[in-house]
Amino acid sequence: MWNLLVRFILRNRLGNLIAIILITAFMGYKAVNVHLSYEMAQMLPASDTTSKAYEKFKTTFGQDGSVLFIGIKDEKLFTLNEFNDWLELTASLRHVDGVQEVVSIGKLYTLEKNDSSRKFDFKPLFEQKPANQAELDSIRKLIFNLPFYDGLIINKETNATLMMLTLDKARLNNKSRIDLIRDIETEVEAFSSKHEIDVHYSGMPYIRTKTMKMVQNELLLFTVLSMLIASIVLFIFFRSFKAVLFPMLIVIISVIWLMGIMGIMGYEITILTGILPPLLIIIGVENCIFLLNKYHHEFREHGNKVKALSRVVVRTGNATFLTNLTTATGFAAFIITGNKLLVEFGIIASINIMVVFILSIFLIPILYSYLAPPETRHLKHLDNKYTTGIIEKVVHLVLNHRRAIYITTIIGIVLAGIGISKLKTTGNVVDDIPHGHPMYVDLLFFEEEFKGILPFEISIDTRKPRGVMQMSTIQKISDLQDTLALYPEFSKPISVAELVKYSKQAFYNGDPEMYSIPNSQERNFILQYLPSMKSERKTILNSFVDTSLSKTRISVQMANIGTRDIQRIKDDLQPKINSIFDPDKFDVEITGTSIVFLKGTDYLVHNLITSLILAVIAIAILLGMLFTSFKMVVVSMVPNLLPQLMTAALMGFLAISIKPSTILIFSIALGISVDNAIHFLSRYRLALKHNNWNIKISVLSALRETGFSMVYSSIVLFLGFSIFTLSTFGGTQSMGFLISFTLLMALFSNLLLLPSLLLTLDRRITTRNFEEPLIEIFDENDESEADDVEVGYADNTISEKSDKL
Repeated sequence: MWNLLVRFILRNRLGNLIAIILITAFMGYKAVNVHLSYEMAQMLPASDTTSKAYEKFKTTFGQDGSVLFIGIKDEKLFTLNEFNDWLELTASLRHVDGVQEVVSIGKLYTLEKNDSSRKFDFKPLFEQKPANQAELDSIRKLIFNLPFYDGLIINKETNATLMMLTLDKARLNNKSRIDLIRDIETEVEAFSSKHEIDVHYSGMPYIRTKTMKMVQNELLLFTVLSMLIASIVLFIFFRSFKAVLFPMLIVIISVIWLMGIMGIMGYEITILTGILPPLLIIIGVENCIFLLNKYHHEFREHGNKVKALSRVVVRTGNATFLTNLTTATGFAAFIITGNKLLVEFGIIASINIMVVFILSIFLIPILYSYLAPPETRHLKHLDNKYTTGIIEKVVHLVLNHRRAIYITTIIGIVLAGIGISKLKTTGNVVDDIPHGHPMYVDLLFFEEEFKGILPFEISIDTRKPRGVMQMSTIQKISDLQDTLALYPEFSKPISVAELVKYSKQAFYNGDPEMYSIPNSQERNFILQYLPSMKSERKTILNSFVDTSLSKTRISVQMANIGTRDIQRIKDDLQPKINSIFDPDKFDVEITGTSIVFLKGTDYLVHNLITSLILAVIAIAILLGMLFTSFKMVVVSMVPNLLPQLMTAALMGFLAISIKPSTILIFSIALGISVDNAIHFLSRYRLALKHNNWNIKISVLSALRETGFSMVYSSIVLFLGFSIFTLSTFGGTQSMGFLISFTLLMALFSNLLLLPSLLLTLDRRITTRNFEEPLIEIFDENDESEADDVEVGYADNTISEKSDKL
């Protein structure tokens, strides 16, 4: 197969080059259509009961995550100048395109009893800006006498206040949300600068917008950094600008193809797919290192450039294909998670890893066939004293200190067990933002002053028309709210019960002492004053009850706590809800963004563990197809599973929790780390044939030949993934740190433990089954054909010559 491929590549090198250029141009055209994703990631499948309950809730009451919060805390808030400017800011924000409603102390409404119509009139608390401080003091007294707004809009104890901006949902799902947030910030900054006040922003629309803007910036930063690091490492290794230029050209083309394929498939850039360009650069350079090392090694052996290029494909095509396939398998495992974000990531990553392989295996021979043969100085890296010294030290350890290697391995496994026992599973809705970032600081402000901004909802179905307006139901809602008040993680609730309390206060002409549930004598008088849902005009009730008055909600805001705390609260709260609302008479469900995130995190962690297990099985099967020996598959997997255990242990010791952003690193790292084992064992099998089945000589030969590439590629991978530690996202930082650590451990494991196991177990694992692969991807006994292909440089035709091994 590989003989035919190398003939096709070199005999049609110009046509292949033109085809790649044309496809790249097409992919570049399609890449223009790729944009950032601004939609909230759907963590659960549509069939999940929690997802269904949340969708049902949104259908009945509207979305709970489209509110942007703006908060300030200033002792001068109720001075005339500052208060009036806050009113003007409220008015100006209402006119920003995309802002549907604004609630603040500058736009509060009160209920006023109208005896003639026997209805409550819903009126602004004040019509005009106060003209003097005395008027403002009166307004302040009015606001402070309305318990409905205390803890919701204003914190009377600290003078902190907030605005709640309801944003157009259609604007939140596309690029125009950036302009919307910028327009809001522009209006607010004018107020902030004038009064020298720190303004705090939060809410899911704001956090999501800023997060995706950061993704956009990091996409460019990490792509440039990965190319810079790869270029420096390539030049240090090969001491040739050509060895830098052509691999960089290949990875640039692969990134263009990546974006083009995303455009063709209609995918958008997410927080995960945003890391793929630098990731492909790292993997592509790793391919090029193995291919260039093999090219230089072959050329130094016989001095024939075309034979060397041919052997690059024939002798490394098998291993390079398998290494890329196992890496792609590690990413493809995410496809089974059912999470749209991870499924798209798995599909795009696995496809483009194989694309990088194809580009590398085609372009390295084609481009170098047009160049002059390597000069002596280009081959000096093969005799690099430092790298050679490392490899010889490894050889010495493998030959003379295998017992020490095994003891170290056992100690590592014991430590891994201790560290793994310390692992915990958790996650936060706002999890990836570093604690020193302004967004996180703003989040803490709202938690301190208003208990948080993350939606936590309780939906109540009375199962009968107008069941919500029965005083017994309202009393139960009030009782449940008293229970919620016992949890410090929750803000003040808002519900139809609060409106009824507000109505009683209004019925008694605004007396704050009367803010309570009406008694049996009062309810008939007060409830008839409430606005009717049959009216075509939208009233305050619409947000809390459905049209039949059979369903209602209790809305609270929650602090940014972990999933373990959310689960604890949910488990503790459910029995209390059942004791208040008889499950035989009421359908009560806890829902909202927080609950969906809780269930989604558990769902993803479970599925990612499953995907990791499948990745291990799939990679083992691929190795079995290559080596045809179960014992050899086990031996090759052990040195690559051990680093996974060490990484899990490190997470335990450093208190890094298991969550979706950290558990996905294991499949990725396994798919990449097993590459070294494949290259080593492929060379080992070939060495066995050339050394009359002498295991010791073959192990050392394979170690000396592939050791250089293993060290070089691992350094590139280590440094490449390390750049992700510069990310502002905690999940990306963890991925960069943990994968780099895993690959470093895998390098030592494959250099020391794998050869040691081969020598110790000797002929118990190196059997004749290992000699012949299940699927003959190329014929190792017929490599002489690869030596017959030669490019005629004079007329660019292909000729053959008999140049046997």
